[in-house]
Amino acid sequence: MERPSARASLANFRDYDAPLATKLRLLVANNLTKLRTRSSCCGNLGQPGC
Repeated sequence: MERPSARASLANFRDYDAPLATKLRLLVANNLTKLRTRSSCCGNLGQPGC
């Protein structure tokens, strides 16, 4: 699986329809999942951080 580009990640964060606090929580949680599983995707496509 390819690693997503920074531009795609930023667009995903910007376009996700949720309050800023929720976006930040999902960003951290999804990145922790990616680190823990050593994967390039957390499994929650479309969410910030994935």
